[in-house]
Amino acid sequence: MPTFTGYLRERSDDELVALLRSRPDLASPSPATLSSLAVRATSRSSLERALAGVDASVLQVLEAVVALSDPGPVTAADLPVAVGATDDAGVELVERALRLAVVGTLVYPESDAPDAPLQPSPGLAEILGPYPAGLASADAGIRRGTPPEPVDLDDLPALLATAPTGAGPVLDALLWGPPVGLAPSNSTAAAAAVDWLVRRHLLLPGDSRHVVLPRAVALALRGGRTHVAPAFPPPLPDDVPHRSHALVAAESAAAGERIVLLVARLVRLWEHTPPGVLRGGGLGVRELRRVASALETDEAEAAFVIELAGAAAFVADDGEDNPSFAPTVAVDEWAVRDVPDRWAALARTWRSTQRTPWLVGGRDDRGGVRAALDPELQRTWAPRLRRAVLDVLADSPPGTALDAAHVVAVLRWKSPRSVPPPAAVHAMLVEAGRLGILGAGALSDAGRALLLETAPLVGAVAADPADALAAALPPAVDEILLQGDLTGVVPGRPSPELEDLLDRTALVESRGGALTVRFTPESVRRALDVGSTADGLLAELAAHSRAGVPQPLEYLVRDAARRHGRLRVGSAAAYVRADDPSLLAGLAEDPRLVSLGLIRLAPTVLAAQAPARELVEALRAHGLAPVAEGPDGQVVHVASSIRRVGRRATAGARRRASDVTPAGAREALPDDRLLALVPQLRRAEAERTADEAERVPGTLLPPPARRTPAPATPAAPSRGTADPVDALVLLREAAAEKAEVWVELVGSHGVPQRRLLRPLRVEGGRLRAIDTARESELTVAVHRIASVTRAGERADEQQETS
Repeated sequence: MPTFTGYLRERSDDELVALLRSRPDLASPSPATLSSLAVRATSRSSLERALAGVDASVLQVLEAVVALSDPGPVTAADLPVAVGATDDAGVELVERALRLAVVGTLVYPESDAPDAPLQPSPGLAEILGPYPAGLASADAGIRRGTPPEPVDLDDLPALLATAPTGAGPVLDALLWGPPVGLAPSNSTAAAAAVDWLVRRHLLLPGDSRHVVLPRAVALALRGGRTHVAPAFPPPLPDDVPHRSHALVAAESAAAGERIVLLVARLVRLWEHTPPGVLRGGGLGVRELRRVASALETDEAEAAFVIELAGAAAFVADDGEDNPSFAPTVAVDEWAVRDVPDRWAALARTWRSTQRTPWLVGGRDDRGGVRAALDPELQRTWAPRLRRAVLDVLADSPPGTALDAAHVVAVLRWKSPRSVPPPAAVHAMLVEAGRLGILGAGALSDAGRALLLETAPLVGAVAADPADALAAALPPAVDEILLQGDLTGVVPGRPSPELEDLLDRTALVESRGGALTVRFTPESVRRALDVGSTADGLLAELAAHSRAGVPQPLEYLVRDAARRHGRLRVGSAAAYVRADDPSLLAGLAEDPRLVSLGLIRLAPTVLAAQAPARELVEALRAHGLAPVAEGPDGQVVHVASSIRRVGRRATAGARRRASDVTPAGAREALPDDRLLALVPQLRRAEAERTADEAERVPGTLLPPPARRTPAPATPAAPSRGTADPVDALVLLREAAAEKAEVWVELVGSHGVPQRRLLRPLRVEGGRLRAIDTARESELTVAVHRIASVTRAGERADEQQETS
């Protein structure tokens, strides 16, 4: 029977490339030799990652091979019957699962013959646990050195026909696993039935309180099957909703445009009044409520917007002594793009971020409330879960709106050993809907394009997500219907120029198929505060209006302009003057303005202790309409202070030491690099084998200088190994085969000793084995093992020596 390392050496380059592609952790970092690849492929961590990525049908095949290969043998032809496949579809599913398992070397055939026995990868049985397919191990319940009592399985039906009443339910409870049960301790009918089964060896005593159903008996009762039926993917429910393409595109475009608007409004809010950072890093609950109120949304969506902006590095901790969250310079670069490009940047950020916005507001392990932008909201599995959820939607027919329950069912089949929490799957679907990746619950064209960016499908034409969203967005509208009640309606998506005008002069009342705005004295004054004039505003409105500017709106603009600037502010530190003394009446005595330190210098002049900018903002907040003036009396427009910080990691993006991405999460290497890697492994393996052949037997000295041996006296092949890599492979193979090996151990005083051991487990830098000569179990550190030799090879060496 070939060893696992020998099997890898016999594989073709294409088969090795397929292995490295199916298990990316084996290629990163690059292994030195094929022996190193074998060690890595049989390590517990790599096998755990491989099993986490196989579907339920592959897992069934692996369990069947492990369960039936002891005592074995099991062939590919045995698997359909073992898994319970009764039709062509089931057989095809089992054959596909076996091909995937062989590609990943989770199982491997002993030869290239079609009926060759299958062997599980060394260490696989240990990873699958003590009861693969719900079956006990072959020696379960048997004391060491005690042979099992024979059971006539052919006469089993007749034997069970004479069993007491309670025996059948006991066997039924243990039949499909787990095969271990608690034996009744009192004198009941169940206890009598268990005692009857134990006396006839249909159950075995595990310990003083438990009994075990033997594997042979369980297989006989199951009819030779390891599973009830093959694990097919869950079908679509009959009542699953189907959305039209037009509806999905419209809902996706509306959500995409909305999320871009919300992020922009958050930036404008925090650039004027940046919120403080909590001591533990994060945003306070009051600030979250303030953002939700300003964005006119609920706290859950506000937390998602904040987390998305933080993940995109649009807001960050400014690093001051009293830190606050302020917009970064990156947001200016993003803001000048059009809506589809801005959306694509946000969607790509969401796809790859490790942040978990849905946890905001929940309780942590210490009972505290999780805050937005909290550094503890990092989860390395979040990007993989997003990808898995969207893949399920992409595999369903276009327009299918799946709920979280069905997505979880599909993921339970695709990765039964790593099923995500239903709450996390539901949150992913909600977030994808908020972003416009989903429309009306179905995957949109923009969402599909976002998926194809990272993993293009064979034959699929990749599209730019921004272009896909742009195709779904309605054409931009450059006109507004101004009405006599001081409202305006934009019949569609406003153009960038019209959106900027409305942002400066009006308040948004509603969004939807049309945008409704209202003009107020305060909104018009906002435009005048930044330098606009009445004539200029009216001209801009008339340029975008179909029927000109209604008279009420013209009166509103001109009246606001007439009252605007009647107060003039300068520096004394600052002063206030007015032509009409009544405008200044009571200001100096107003307790709400006491912080300004106003002093009346004359009936028309007030001096202030505050700077001119603060004085102007305080008077505007008081309901007045002042403007600033320079030394020559000319109006100076005071711009609002806007905060920007440099590009830096947000508080929400700080990573904990435990959040380092595991090797299994690395992306697979490109095919060209894999094709170049395989020949390198073969060359390195050949050089290592040549070095091993020149090594002096029985020593740990390094090999002498390389030289070409004489043709008449070729070097004899080495039967054992002192190479640490090969030693690990031999130990793991021996543990899988339950074979004995000669192990040379170096004690604490440096004295070597050779012992015949049967390895049980090799993991964590330690070997656990049975010393058959001493009838004892020992655990030894791997670094104390000088060499390993198979027991049969050691006997051959002794015969040759004699």
